[in-house]
Formats: sequence, structure tokens, C-alpha cells
Amino acid sequence: MDGVMFDELVGYSKSYGFRGLYVEPIPYLFERLKTNLDEEGNLFENAAISTENGTIKMMTIEQSAIDDGLVHPCFYGMSAVHPPKNGLGSEGDREIVEKWGRIIDVPCITFETLLSKHNIASFDVVKIDAEGHDWEIFHQIDLAKFRPKLIRLEWISLDDDQKNDIIQTFQKFNYEYEIAHMDIMATPKEVLQEINSSHAIAIEPKQVSMDDNYDCDVTLVTGLWNIKRDQLSEGWTRSFEHYLNKFKELLEVENPMIIFGEPALESFVFMHRSQSNTRFIRRNQEWFKSNFYEKIQEIRTSEKWISQASWLRDSTQSKLEMYNPLVMSKMFLLHDAKLMDPFNSKSMYWIDAGLTNTVHPGYFTHDKVLRKLSKHVNKFTFVCFPYQANTEIHGFDFEEINKLSGKKVELVARGGFFGGPTQSIHEINCIYYQLMHSTLYQNLMGTEESLFSIMIYRNNALIDYFEIESNGLMNKFFEDLKNNALQLKTQRPSLHKNSAASKTSMNNINKTSLYVIGFNSPGQFKTLINSMMQYDANYIHQPKKYLLNNSTDRSTDEEYRSICHEWGFEMIGTGTNLGICGGRQYIAEHFDRTDQDLMLFFEDDMFFYPNEIEVCKNGFNRKVNDLYWKSLEIISNGDYDFLKLNFTEFFGNNSTQWAWYNVSQDFRKSRWPNNPMLPNMGLDPNAPLTEFKNIRSHKGLAWADGEIYYSNWPQIVSKEGNRKMFMQTKWAHPYEQTWMSHMYQETIKGFIRPAILLLTPTEHNRFDEYAKELRKEN
Repeated sequence: MDGVMFDELVGYSKSYGFRGLYVEPIPYLFERLKTNLDEEGNLFENAAISTENGTIKMMTIEQSAIDDGLVHPCFYGMSAVHPPKNGLGSEGDREIVEKWGRIIDVPCITFETLLSKHNIASFDVVKIDAEGHDWEIFHQIDLAKFRPKLIRLEWISLDDDQKNDIIQTFQKFNYEYEIAHMDIMATPKEVLQEINSSHAIAIEPKQVSMDDNYDCDVTLVTGLWNIKRDQLSEGWTRSFEHYLNKFKELLEVENPMIIFGEPALESFVFMHRSQSNTRFIRRNQEWFKSNFYEKIQEIRTSEKWISQASWLRDSTQSKLEMYNPLVMSKMFLLHDAKLMDPFNSKSMYWIDAGLTNTVHPGYFTHDKVLRKLSKHVNKFTFVCFPYQANTEIHGFDFEEINKLSGKKVELVARGGFFGGPTQSIHEINCIYYQLMHSTLYQNLMGTEESLFSIMIYRNNALIDYFEIESNGLMNKFFEDLKNNALQLKTQRPSLHKNSAASKTSMNNINKTSLYVIGFNSPGQFKTLINSMMQYDANYIHQPKKYLLNNSTDRSTDEEYRSICHEWGFEMIGTGTNLGICGGRQYIAEHFDRTDQDLMLFFEDDMFFYPNEIEVCKNGFNRKVNDLYWKSLEIISNGDYDFLKLNFTEFFGNNSTQWAWYNVSQDFRKSRWPNNPMLPNMGLDPNAPLTEFKNIRSHKGLAWADGEIYYSNWPQIVSKEGNRKMFMQTKWAHPYEQTWMSHMYQETIKGFIRPAILLLTPTEHNRFDEYAKELRKEN
């Protein structure tokens, strides 16, 4: 690409003076690449790397469509060897590709030719992001000869054989590797050992007290640099010593922290923090002189910008060279922290190092308000205050900020505290980068808060906010958090007018529980866990986990306990066989008593099917990446009561309305007057079809809503949905057919809102059979 957009290495390259050979096949991106990385010593090649020298066809998206906002900014630079293996080849992106896709011929060379042409005899880092063509490049690298210290490949678009080959290669050459979301990274073991030994810190750390039973789900990200604010005029000046004192107060928090700063700050941090819950990342101020630094200096020193308002001339933005480069990089630092997170954080928030200058530290150390934060936050979230402007907002032209926001801006988002679920950070960072790039090069600049404010309005589907008073002081937010008085707000229009669903959804996808019913077979249970780990490990790593042990064979108890201990499940139940539906009711009642918002339900014979190139017998895909998060986002964003994961089931599929077989005859006559009678035996080939209302897509995952029938197949259920489905009406001896009939009729009335994925990720496989007489429904 262009060496900057979506590139996490550019800051390090520029800060530490790394020199590299940069390869880009698309001509306009190649020209931008040379401009962005014009430091002396860098080399460039306008070609694709392939298995032979010559030309190759590539698919790309018309740049004008991206620049004009006709497609999402994530398509910037998205190109692939034709036919594409990345998102450009997916059903979800078909419309974009058909309208804006272009197939072009580009030169291609082998990796050996590339090195020979540029006289490269050795290299330390190799990063490959070739949108599905990565393996063809990787297998040309002689690891025994070059032994690079860091290898990074895009993982998500490779097939299983290629993935296995890469892992076997790393193992063969004694590399440590880690698969992180969409990429795989590897380092020689001896390099890791050298790094670990050289970064030992001989400081007695302060231990932060923390309750043994409290699991911190909020990681704080911050940073501190001396940018000479003490040299400003009265009213603007603050000493660095003042910031250090306030920073020291912040370091008392119990939460994990990822801290950026110059090497001299590291010893200060570990005098006041334990290394066990702190990651310090050395980052000199030179790092902030990459990317947009020159453009920021050009704008802040221009008379046109300074003269917008009288206060600007003596402001920190105008007078301090490093102020805007630093504050406008907070989002990038938060994203970097996510990439280097050692804590497996569920949510991450940027917090200013000097925030306790205006917010009492007791909120964090005495009231421990951050323990309450996650239950209020489901999306990336800002704190905003009402703001009336006429000419500018923090130096950003008011007329232009309104145009970019699509409406008059009356809220300003604070830069002192912001963040949300970790899985939301990457997309928000991409949006922020694109916005910062486009506005600076239109000579528009305020601070990070100006850009955050635009995003509140412009990207309202992804962002929520809390509102404070017009003075902008953050203590109101933390006081409300302490008192459970926060009111979540959004700029999104209501999804369902005149209904309970029109309010902002409070289902927190980070508060999800997984429930599994097991019966007399630890092997079935363990196979289910392994299938989840292979398909999407988030199913095991993210939720609270419960096993309802319905077993009657007590000899299995010890193995069940061992598996639960190994994988972090809590075993629940009565010690008797409640039956399949009796167990389902028990789970519903257990879930209702917890503080969790969403529930995943599985039986122990409903395994994930990991082969991504396969489709089910009805033509639906088996595999989709990031299913865990995407499906939770669908049920939460759509305010659904339950979401079925499978379109195809064991006996049939969801194109047929199976509730027709199970409702009362009177209801069947009234609902289907043209088809009121059941067959004398078996199934009716003319049974009514399911009436779908909407078909939508979220991040490439399609789903439908409408008259979806209930079944005991894998599903996600919201807390409110659980109460409607299982708590408001109960049966002494429930059956699946009874629930199907009841919930269908509640759906017709508009009381229950179901949806279903257009996907078949799981399959039924009871390999450990048991006697028929042991089967119970309730």
C-alpha cells in the first residue's frame, strides 16, 4: 500500500531510522509509497511478488470511489491477485467489486529476483500483506539462509493447507509464532530469549492491592512526554513536575495499564506500579514526527489558521511543536496497545496521564468506578459535552466540521478518556486515520477532539457516548459511573419506532455466557471444545462458561471436572438428568439470575465445522471468520431476542416453517387457511415456507429476521429474550415442540423478535451413543 495507511510499522521505521525495500504493484499506491517513505536509503519496487517473472492480473478498487466517500474507507488499497482470495472475492463485497472493481495487468517478479535486483544480501524484518497471495511469497524465503528476526504474514485469507505448511515451516526452523486475529507473527527463539534477558528491570516494584475475586476487564492505556509546556505564557503553562505528580496518582489504579513514554519514564513507572499488571512501551518523541508531522507544523504556523480566533495565537496547539502531533496520536497509541496487549483485555480505554488534575483520583482507587464501566458500554464510546460554536471548534473551521458531520455539531467529544471493547478498536482507528489524513490535507485542523466529534455524528452506527455538563469537566462522568446514573446516548436513528426496541441496546457483548448441556460423555464435551478452538477460539476465551452436567453415569464425573478445570467451565446442575428441555429451562433460569447480558446455548453434540471451503447441503457457507464477535454484534445491534446460528439442521432447514407442525389445529387454520391440515404421517412436501422480513449483512455475515421458529439448535439469547421465551410462561414438562409453538405465536404478535444467520457453522454428531431409554425431554 502507501506505507502509512493500515501500517503499524511505519512509526517504528521512521523513529529508529530503519531502511527497507518496499514493494507495491498498484501504480498510484506505489507513487504515494515513495512520497510517504522518502527517507534516504529506502528502496522501492513497483511489482507484485509471484512465482515467476512477467505480468499478473490484479483486482483493485477505483480510488476515486474511496476518495469521494462512495465506498467504505477500509477498501483503500485493497487489491489482490485475480481471482481474489480476500474480501474482494466474498459475496458480501460483490456489489462493490461489480461497480468499482478494476482488473489491471502489473509486472511480477520472484522473491529471488527482487533481492538480486536490489543487491539485498540480508534482512531483519519481512512483512507480507498480499491479500491471500502470502503463501506464494513466503515459501520462496530461505529461512535457513536469511533467518529474519521478525516475520509477519496475513493469516486470514490463507487456506488450511497453506496455514499448516507455514506452521510446520516455523517449527522446523525453530521459530516462536503467534496467531493474532488476522495475522501470524514469528520470531527465532534465540531472538526472543535475547530480548527477554536484555529487558530485565532491576527495580523493586510497588504491588497494587486487588481483590482476589475481581477479574479486571478494563485495561487503561496512557502516555507521558515532556513537550515543554512550562515555557508557555501565563494561563497556558504547566510544569512537567506537575504532570508527573498527577501521573503518579493515576498509577495507583488496580487495572492493567499499557504505558507509552521515553526510556527515562520507565523507572518512574515501576517505582509506583507492579510489572505483573503493567506493560511499558518505549516510545521517543521522534515517533510522533512521522506521518502527519510536517503538515501539522505547516498549518499551526500559518496566519490563516492562527487568526481564526484570538485565543489560538498563544494556545498550546499554536506554540508547541509537539502538542498536536502527540494528542492527535492518542487513537494510534490505543490501537498499538491493542496489538501489543499482554493481558488478553476485553476492553481498553485511553486515559490522559494528567487526568487527575481535574478528576479526583479517589474515583479510581477508593470508589473503583472502573469496575462498573463494562456493564454500561457495548460499542466504542466517547464522553461528550454540549458546545456552541460560530467560527471554529478547537481551531477546526465550524462550517467545514458541520459539512463533514452531516449536521450542525453541538457536541464535542473529550480526548481525556475514550475507548471500548477491544474488537472495536481496529475499525475505529482506521476511520480516524482516514479522517485525519483527509482533513489535514484540506488544511483543516483542530485537535483530536475535533475529529472525535465528527465521528460521533458520521459513524454513529459504531459509536455511543455519555454526556457531561457544558463546562467539559470529566468528573461528572465518573460521579455518574459511581452512582450507576450513566445514560448511554447515540446519534443513531431509532431502529424500531414506537417499540421498546427503539432505545439504545444495552446488551453488552462482553457480558456473554456459554452454556453447554452434557450427558454421560466427556468425549463429546471435549470434542465440542476442540471444535470451538479450531473454528473461533473466542468461543472459549471470551465468555463465562458453564457445563450443565445431566449425566446419570457417575463414573464420568471426575473426567468432566478435569475438563472443566482445564478450560475454565463452572459445572452446574442438580446431580440428576433433567432431560434436554428440562436442562434448557434450568439454563434459562440460571442465566436470568446472573448479571450477564447474552447467552450462547449448545448441546454437547453440536460441533463446529471448520472447513471454510465447504458449504452445507442447502448451499450455505460453513465457515466465516470472527463468527463469535460478528454474531454477538448482530443480535445486539438488531435488538433481537434470539439469533439462531444454523440455517440447516439435522432433519430439515429453516426455509420451511416447522412451527406449522406443532401449533394447535385452531391456530393452524387461522394462520394458514389454504394449508390447514397436517399429513396423515410423515412430512408434508407442501408445508408452509418461513416468511422472512429482512435480509441484511454485517461485516460480510448475512442474516435474516422475520418468523423464525425456535429449536434447541445453537443460538444466542438476550437477557430480555430469555425472559420472554422461558421465564414469563413456564411448563412443568416442557418439550421442544411446545416451545416452538408458543414462541412462534409470540413472534406473530410482535412480542418476540428472532433472527437467523444465513450460515451453517455447526453439525449434529452424537458419536458416543447411549441407550434409548436414557433419553429424556424433561
